[in-house]
Order: sequence, then C-alpha cells, then structure tokens
Amino acid sequence: MTPEQIAAFCLSLPGAREDIKWGGVRVFSVAQNKMFALFHLRSHDDLAFKVDSDLFLGYCDRPGIHPAPYLARAHWVSMAQPCPLGDAELRELLTRSHQLVVSKLPKRLKLGLLL
Repeated sequence: MTPEQIAAFCLSLPGAREDIKWGGVRVFSVAQNKMFALFHLRSHDDLAFKVDSDLFLGYCDRPGIHPAPYLARAHWVSMAQPCPLGDAELRELLTRSHQLVVSKLPKRLKLGLLL
C-alpha cells in the first residue's frame, strides 16, 4: 500500500480523524486524542500503530518491524516504507489497532462515535 492508501484506509475506520502534530507527523485518532496510527511525513515515511500486547514481541522479531520509539511500552510497532507486510495483513493490523484504542474509550464516547 502507498502512504496515501494507508491514510485513506485509516480515515475510513469508524470515528477516525487526522491531525498534523509534532512538526509533521500525521496522527490518526478517535475521540479527538486517542491515537491508533502515526505516519511520519519527514523522516522515511515510517508508519507506527498499536498491536496486541501478547503479539508485540512476535511482530518485533519480523524483518522490517521494530518497537516504535517512545511508544513501545504501549505495544506500538514501527516500520519504514515500503511496508514489509502485505496489503491485507496491514489493513487487518490497522483495524485491530483502531479496535484496541476504541475498546479503552469510556462508554459515553463510544456511543457518541456510534461504535
């Protein structure tokens, strides 16, 4: 997937929005501030997103995937473009990242997002 296809997919997820923060990082989030994916515009177009805690180390062992700087303790992985994953697997992981973040939202916010 190209960076624009990844961005379009992230924005297609329920309640997703995009902001530019920290001097050029595309941030995809729900409920205004709960991030589920990051895309660095300036340095190598790295993509970062949250994964299940029990799968985190397994993904970090795969070629081209490493713990995301500053976010690894929250089980985020990072990868440079071109993405070392197939399109279907990447879509599945981005969807799961979105689900992991939404699952932690208070019920009132989930209702507001119609999730």
